[in-house]
Amino acid sequence: MRRAAVALAVLLAAGGAQAAERRCGWLHNPTPGNWWLTDRVGQWVLSTQGGYEAGGMESLPDMTVGGWVATNGSYGYGCACLRVEVEGAGSRIVRVLRAEPLPLSRCRNDRSLPRP
Repeated sequence: MRRAAVALAVLLAAGGAQAAERRCGWLHNPTPGNWWLTDRVGQWVLSTQGGYEAGGMESLPDMTVGGWVATNGSYGYGCACLRVEVEGAGSRIVRVLRAEPLPLSRCRNDRSLPRP
């Protein structure tokens, strides 16, 4: 058992496996195809128009149910918690496993988050 735990730790440290993380904060979608999450740690890229896209993006629920601030037609930002796999050394989300829209007040009242 101990040997298996050590092997898993080595794989994780080497970036051979992605650990799922829960990240909560401002979810931005300012223009088509551009998505990122800003949490207390920093900014996490989910997709860029015509470029990178994390796996699982097609399964994002309607994020406007918890509140949405439109800044460009229907595009804008909201508050959400995402269960994701992240790139080891970077700030890019590799896969979205689950997404939960939250009321805007949750992020507005969180002093560890920057203003959107």
